[in-house]
Amino acid sequence: MEHETSPQPEAISKGSAWEVLSVSTKLGLTSFGGPVAHLGFFREEYIKRRQWLDDRTYADLVALCQFLPGPASSQVGIGIGLIRAGFWGALAVWIGFTLPSVILMALFAFVLQGLDLTSAGWIHGLKIAALAIVAHALLGMGRSLAPDRQRASIAILAAIVILLWPSALNQIVVILAGGVIGLLLFKSKEVTKAEGLNISIRGRWAIMSLGLFFGLLLLLPLLRHLFPVQWLAMADTFYRVGSLVFGGGHVVLPLLEREVVALGWVSQEAFLAGYGAAQAIPGPLFTFAAYIGALVNGWSGALLATVAIFLPSFFLVIGALPFWDLLRRHPKIQGALNGINAAVVGILLAALYHPLWTNTVTSVADFALALISFGLIVFWKAPPWLVVILGGIGGSVIAVFTA
Repeated sequence: MEHETSPQPEAISKGSAWEVLSVSTKLGLTSFGGPVAHLGFFREEYIKRRQWLDDRTYADLVALCQFLPGPASSQVGIGIGLIRAGFWGALAVWIGFTLPSVILMALFAFVLQGLDLTSAGWIHGLKIAALAIVAHALLGMGRSLAPDRQRASIAILAAIVILLWPSALNQIVVILAGGVIGLLLFKSKEVTKAEGLNISIRGRWAIMSLGLFFGLLLLLPLLRHLFPVQWLAMADTFYRVGSLVFGGGHVVLPLLEREVVALGWVSQEAFLAGYGAAQAIPGPLFTFAAYIGALVNGWSGALLATVAIFLPSFFLVIGALPFWDLLRRHPKIQGALNGINAAVVGILLAALYHPLWTNTVTSVADFALALISFGLIVFWKAPPWLVVILGGIGGSVIAVFTA
């Protein structure tokens, strides 16, 4: 099997927002499987195929987004768009990756609330295909970011800790510990100085973005109290949830349930029906907000809820990325980044096992389909979208013969 190679930092170039929109929309239509699978899709499309970034820069970006609250995969996409085509590239990535699932979730709210799609065979097949894509991505990332005994050991230890004590806080602790270990292990080794990310957003705009993030977080509850209108209440609820949630989409759902069901915006049954529908679509799970917004106030509610829950991610990525770029280019920081990147590989390895493996592979037939999907993408070099389609077909076949 050929070893994958990723582009060197000097190969990173600029592009147009239209180009970014085209690629991200394709990912928005085909990226099933949750945030870990999304990172696998991103690496396959943005890094390996199009070489917009190198593996090292991609891993640094993933590490940054693990620290930030909000949907990690969407934040990674926003960061890639920002690096590739500036602010409009970041907006294009978000629109392309998010809009398909927003539309589908709103339609579920109007038409499909009562359907239980989580047990459909083709959906189960999509999850198995996503499992194979994540495994392939981890294989490539492991070769690049944990190629020696020290970093491989960091990755393994990180995976064990996350599996034994799973929590969003522990992910941050593991990343910090990986950085400390990397600093100690690699402080005497010469490392190649990282190239700059060539970000068009600079310091004062980054500071302004962080100011807007904290300003709205404090101002919206006050405005909601002073002006008790529904659209302000929705903006405050979804913005606050998007600002304070660590751990991705599956963590945001119980928080939203406590907010919207308690307020009487939707019933418990409608909420659970939407959660089932959210498992059946590509794109970020945070678009579940569109479902709630559509139930509350139609298409305008879906738009408001979606923008409010994702807006903190824009502020945080735009605010943090320029300073992260300065840190990652400092020679003394790169030893720590070696450890952080290895820890990120371990966190993704843990997520590959749970929830992807434990919730997906439940029979010999499931394992066989996972092997076929893995073989197609690794040895036959099949594109991820084709593996996704074949996975859906395979899942349907399994459901017929095991019914």
